[in-house]
Amino acid sequence: MRRVPPRPLLPQAARATALLTVLSALSGCGLLSSGDDTGGPALSEPLGVTAQAGSATTVHVMWNRPASTAGVEGYEVYRGKVRVKQLSATQQMTDVTGLRPRTQYVFTVRARDKDGDPGPASRRVTVTTPAAVAADRSAPSRPTGLRGKADGARSVSLSWRKADDDKGVVSYDVYQGTTKIHSVPGTETEALLTGMRPGTAYSFSVRARDAADNASPASETLRLTTARGEDEGADTAPADFRAAVRRSDGAAYIDLTWTAPRTGGDVPAYQVYLDGKQATTVVWGDSAPKGAAKYSFYIGNGEEAAGARHRVKLRAQLPDGTWGAFSPERTVTGRQ
Repeated sequence: MRRVPPRPLLPQAARATALLTVLSALSGCGLLSSGDDTGGPALSEPLGVTAQAGSATTVHVMWNRPASTAGVEGYEVYRGKVRVKQLSATQQMTDVTGLRPRTQYVFTVRARDKDGDPGPASRRVTVTTPAAVAADRSAPSRPTGLRGKADGARSVSLSWRKADDDKGVVSYDVYQGTTKIHSVPGTETEALLTGMRPGTAYSFSVRARDAADNASPASETLRLTTARGEDEGADTAPADFRAAVRRSDGAAYIDLTWTAPRTGGDVPAYQVYLDGKQATTVVWGDSAPKGAAKYSFYIGNGEEAAGARHRVKLRAQLPDGTWGAFSPERTVTGRQ
């Protein structure tokens, strides 16, 4: 059971919205089940749901397992209120086909238990398919220059040179061996893959896709081996993290600045820790900054609050729903 974080400090109005994580933690432990829980913990929602348009008529949906310890027998993928896929528990990604070009869709995922009952829906993810192109039978060129590194024991960073296409590249698909495991927008030429196994050898390649669903030849194969141990990988941590106390109208705030980790996708949320305990979760959603980010939160009134010494750190929620490594911890005081 995950520890329920303390009540977060009241944040200053900012571009981000701070959300309490108490309810999700309770749900993950099965404490908010509306029914009889004598059969074990309740299912919680799948984490890290992402949706990437693969062409004008397809969307690639990915997710992670729920945080609860309840048994997952399968998953259901919904387009709006319509169930479009039923999958086994071993599948955590799928292509939804037969969509309309230039159309916005909302996807959610539910886990299914051994009795066939679905759990709560994941967070909603919105994606818009690109415009269709007429009579396009020309595939993009082969991505070249694939390189990367094993970042610790559980993540891998990849980058490549962009492919060319007469109508434009819509997405890049990352393959582990012959299995597609990840997709990023056609504007990106890098990806951060998490959930790797420590001390394990992997082979990766990349293909480009256009709006007509033409796929390029595979890039060269890159072989990497993750480190042994439990190192989460420094590349998953926010960079350039700074913290400072600010006074305004008799109140004290801690101002935070950092640079988002380069993941090949949006970083939807951050957990802020104050004096070793989780204080709040900062959620951006669709407006997540890709580079520099700022956030301020209230720590009290008066000289005593402003002069108190505090330790602050944070970590990012990666596109696949896992939490990355912590930033360096900063010590701040109003009397610096």
